[in-house]
Amino acid sequence: MLTALIQESGAEILGRNDELNEVQSGIKAADQNMQHLQLQKNTLNTQLGEVEKLYGKTVALLRTLQSQVEQKRRDLSRIRQEVAKSQNQIAEQNKELAGQMKAAYAMGQKEKLKLLLNQQDPALSSRMLVYYDYLNKARLAKLAGISESIKHLDRLSKQQQQETELLEKDLEKRKAEQTAVNNVRKRRTELLAQLKRDVFSNEQQVIHLRESENKLKNLVSSLQRSTNDLTFEAEQSKRLHMNAEASSEPDKDLPGGAGDDFTKLKGDFSALRGQLPWPVKGRLANKFGSARAESTESIWDGVLIDAKEGTEIRAITSGKVTFSDWLRGYGLLIIIDHGKGYMSLYAFNQSLYRQVGDWVDVGDVIASVGQSGGRSHAGLYFGIRNNGRPIDPQEWCRK
Repeated sequence: MLTALIQESGAEILGRNDELNEVQSGIKAADQNMQHLQLQKNTLNTQLGEVEKLYGKTVALLRTLQSQVEQKRRDLSRIRQEVAKSQNQIAEQNKELAGQMKAAYAMGQKEKLKLLLNQQDPALSSRMLVYYDYLNKARLAKLAGISESIKHLDRLSKQQQQETELLEKDLEKRKAEQTAVNNVRKRRTELLAQLKRDVFSNEQQVIHLRESENKLKNLVSSLQRSTNDLTFEAEQSKRLHMNAEASSEPDKDLPGGAGDDFTKLKGDFSALRGQLPWPVKGRLANKFGSARAESTESIWDGVLIDAKEGTEIRAITSGKVTFSDWLRGYGLLIIIDHGKGYMSLYAFNQSLYRQVGDWVDVGDVIASVGQSGGRSHAGLYFGIRNNGRPIDPQEWCRK
């Protein structure tokens, strides 16, 4: 009996050990699966970052090519107008020359000799000789003018041909870059779909969002620590002095249709509360302090502005670019240091047009609106920091 009980107890213990081993194997497999998913997530995020940076550079190049194409079209239009003007001038000169030729023919080829031999009225002969010389000189000048006009027209025609060839080459380049943009955009869409399908559950999206927010906080803190106000003010003062020497013109509105929105501002950033322009026009999709759609536990520490992809983003006031790169969760991000602990942040961009170390003035184009950072809709994340602490942009920008 005792032997039977011992055997039964041993069997039960063995059975529980088997269950424990099975559970431990399951936990190990789950851990390995989580590690695999984390590795996959990191790999996909890295690929997404590279693709979005490539997309931004390609779109920026396309933008430059489009600008060059438009400039060459304007040049061609100007040349065509000059060609038409030169042709009209030649036609007018030919008409005037024809009149002079008729007058010369009417006077006769030997008219000057007759006038010299005519002694009946010396005064009249003298006046006629003067008129004859004037007519000949005018005829020669007109011929020289026609010759110069023809040469100018020939130069314009050659220039027009060259500009046309350059335009055709730029159009081919633009076509190729547009194809590249479409291919990169397609690759980005595939990566986003793979991330959402294979990696992110709702809970993981919240974790991803928090990780991204922490990365941004750490980045701003590191930039804040590396900022030296004395050095910043010295560089700013030197730059303002150089600008003042370069131009003595009074302050005026900036070009590009910005109008009164980007007039130059005076004083430190801390004195500009309520006076700053918005970096882009658009509807406030999310306000400062509102809950984020991805997580009710997380709030917006800036604002989200709805705007069309590719719309130019402008600096809200003068400052120095301290960050211009891709950051997970925020995509292509640019940060401007305005001194005295104030910074402005612009994220989810399509392309970045300024690099670290660049000085910008109010209204300067610094980036373009996009949907980088894994977003599905175009818009601009715009934030302001005071010694690393988020502050409401609506309190600082014009109503």
